[in-house]
Amino acid sequence: MRLLLTGADGFTGRHFADSSSAAGHQVTAISSDLKDRDGLKQEVLKAAPEAVIHLAAISFVGHADASAFYDVNVIGTLNLLDALAALPQPPQKILLASSANVYGNCEQSPISEQQAPAPVNHYAMSKLAMEYMARNYLDRLPLFFVRPFNYTGAGQSESFLIPKLVAHFARAAAFVELGNLDVEREFNDVRFVCDAYLKLLDKAVPGEVYNVCSGNPVTLKSVIELLRKISGHELEVRVNPAFVRANEVHRLCGVPAKLEKCVGASVHPSLEETLQWMLKNQT
Repeated sequence: MRLLLTGADGFTGRHFADSSSAAGHQVTAISSDLKDRDGLKQEVLKAAPEAVIHLAAISFVGHADASAFYDVNVIGTLNLLDALAALPQPPQKILLASSANVYGNCEQSPISEQQAPAPVNHYAMSKLAMEYMARNYLDRLPLFFVRPFNYTGAGQSESFLIPKLVAHFARAAAFVELGNLDVEREFNDVRFVCDAYLKLLDKAVPGEVYNVCSGNPVTLKSVIELLRKISGHELEVRVNPAFVRANEVHRLCGVPAKLEKCVGASVHPSLEETLQWMLKNQT
């Protein structure tokens, strides 16, 4: 299948390109800036994709420029959808990557797709706005949405929590400075996420939202203890008030029932396997 991929240079995009190519798909990466309407339209027309995976976004919650979230995540997606809608033959399926962050701090946990969104930061708000905007194209394009819960893996930027910890343990640092310690998250493996995306391209229903999750949350403190066990290194953890987010989402765990009903049961690498993989790739 001819796949058109945005965000191919990003963390998830690199892993997805590798896994989809290994599965026998022909992957074309978009090189145009999402804000370049003309360049985007020309690339999309030339690619003539059978399916689209839209991963490009500003995804770091702490990104300094709030307006950039909306310029890229909302308007950039609008430009992509306009280009796809102009194709003589529309794609068979379009995956739009949203985020479980749209659920915000809700009392219900684990969270199903029926939970009303309540975003608490600009990243999450821009992703929810993208979802609502994209629904205007459902009469023309077979698009669906994925809301991945936290995931990690080799090659993820150290601006994210788990890679930051892994890097500190790998170089046997004396201490690490973190923000909120009392958080609980799913920390799934990017390889599981890529596998789920490929399966959803085949089986997802247009217009639907799918949580991409395992339903297995862990505390940040238990992740640190696991890294201590694997590496054999004792790392002092210090709380830096500058890193503490006022609107931190304290617990984020999803219900995978809808995903599993659609694509079947998935293989989830254990957190220990994921962390070992990440540590190995630090050396």
